[in-house]
Amino acid sequence: MEFSVIIPARYASTRLPGKPLRDIGGKPMIQRVYEQACKSNASQVVIATDDKRIFQAAEGFGARVCMTASDHVSGTDRLQEVAQILALPEDHLVVNVQGDEPLIPPVIIDQVAQLLAGAPQAGIATLSELIERATDLFNPNVVKVVADSTGQALYFSRAPIPWARDEFSAIGQAVPEQLPSNVSFQRHIGIYAYRVGFLHQFITWDPSPLETSESLEQLRAMWNGTRIMVAIARESPPAGVDTEADLDRVRALVS
Repeated sequence: MEFSVIIPARYASTRLPGKPLRDIGGKPMIQRVYEQACKSNASQVVIATDDKRIFQAAEGFGARVCMTASDHVSGTDRLQEVAQILALPEDHLVVNVQGDEPLIPPVIIDQVAQLLAGAPQAGIATLSELIERATDLFNPNVVKVVADSTGQALYFSRAPIPWARDEFSAIGQAVPEQLPSNVSFQRHIGIYAYRVGFLHQFITWDPSPLETSESLEQLRAMWNGTRIMVAIARESPPAGVDTEADLDRVRALVS
C-alpha cells in the first residue's frame, strides 16, 4: 500500500493568527506536524499553503511544500489542488493531516490509510474514539459519528447521536451526569484518507443542505453517495491547537 500525506497550513487563523509558525520547543508548529507525519509509512509528505511565510519556513526545515491558491473554501479543496499539481493517479490514497496537530500519533496516519485501502467501495476513511463524558456528548463542538456493523458511517452530527430515548427523555435542557452504559457514543477524530478520484469529484459538488446545517463538510460527500469508513483509533490523538491556551498546553507537553 502506498499513500501520501498532505498537510494544509493556513496563516490566517482567526483565533490564533500565524498558528503554523508559532514556536513549540524551538520549532514552528508546522515542523512538528511534518516530523510526526514523516514517522508514518507515507511515501511522501507534502505541506500545502497559500502563504509565503509558511512556504519559506517549510523549505527552511527541508519539507516538500506546494504553493496553492488563496481562495480555497476548505482544506479538501486545497488537497485536490495539490493532488492535481503532483499528478497523483486517481486510485492513489491521500491522508489529510491537519496543520495544527503537532502531537499526532504516526500510527493513526497509517491506520486511516490502511482502512481506506481495505475498502475499495469507499471514497473516504476516518477515525473515532469513545466518548466517556456526558459533557462531551452534549457539546456541539464535539462531532459525533454513528456507523453500521461493517464500519460504514451512517451520519455525523454536532448533536448527541445516537439518542438514548429512555435515558434522555426526561432530561430537558440539563446534561445528564452519566452516560448509559449500553450505548457506544463515538467522537469523530478529524483525520481523513481520500482516494484522489474522490477529491476531483468533491470540488464539483455544491454544499449540501445537511453540510450547511451542521457545518460539517463530510456530509457533502455522504449527500452525494460517497461511502465513508470509520474505525476506532488505535491511539487517541492529543487535542489540536486552536487557542493560546492550547498552545501553552502543547508547549508544556513537549518540554
